[in-house]
Amino acid sequence: MRAEILVQGQATRADALVLTAPISFWGGVNPKTGLIADVRHPQHGVSITGKVLCLPGTIGSSSAAAVLLELVSAGLAPAAIVLHEPDAILLLGLIVAQEMGHATPMALRLDRGDFAGFVERQLCISADGSISVI
Repeated sequence: MRAEILVQGQATRADALVLTAPISFWGGVNPKTGLIADVRHPQHGVSITGKVLCLPGTIGSSSAAAVLLELVSAGLAPAAIVLHEPDAILLLGLIVAQEMGHATPMALRLDRGDFAGFVERQLCISADGSISVI
């Protein structure tokens, strides 16, 4: 399948992490560890580092871009981010990271109905936005 590319980044092959609930990066993800820090989130304590992070939604925060930028600069970012709906603030973190010269994960948009086929699977994401389940 082909997803819409929101922010161009590195093609990747990585395990999928399909979140079962929306998340806020501000307070929801620890930028020093890459772990889901929100104790109310169903996947609390799970690492997003190096995963294809599939987000059914985000909980807005103007600080989300800063948290994602910190994750990228610390080498703790997801390998790719697949969003059901674009989140301009979150994506700004990737754009700023690119401007600062960091290698960044690709961000894509894909209907969350497709996420079910990614659970506990490895995904290969090509530079053109093609996603293959392995």
